[in-house]
Amino acid sequence: MRASHADRERAVDVLKAGFAEGRLPQAEYEQRIGRAYEAKTHSELQMLVSDLPQGPTAQAFEPRPVPATFMPMQMPPPVRTSSTATGALVCGILSLPTWGLTSIPAVILGHKARAEIRRTGERGDGQALAGLVMGWLGIGGWALILLGIAFAVVFGH
Repeated sequence: MRASHADRERAVDVLKAGFAEGRLPQAEYEQRIGRAYEAKTHSELQMLVSDLPQGPTAQAFEPRPVPATFMPMQMPPPVRTSSTATGALVCGILSLPTWGLTSIPAVILGHKARAEIRRTGERGDGQALAGLVMGWLGIGGWALILLGIAFAVVFGH
């Protein structure tokens, strides 16, 4: 495991204490200090101080287990909303101000989206159903208008 700045400073403190007690000659002390500041891993630091009585035990430089409260939560992947269902809803809503011009695309997209949702497990069934209902209402409205015109033409004379 990689060593931190604090780990290096602890090792240097142990080396200073060993030098002050006469356990290390000055040349070796300076060499070990230089190696401590260049150390990248805990094992490198442990090798530098393991022969000194105040030196930390092996577990001081071992990685500490992370408490379970700090473990990142495993979140399930987000479930996508079907873009086809969104398209069906948009076409259904637009069928009102456009006098039903987008009703047929709303019905087609709604049926297609519901089939995709059953197959893939995506979200958006409510959107697809709303697009279907508004699309069929638009088609039904046009059918009533055309039926009224035909009725007026046939029985109007």
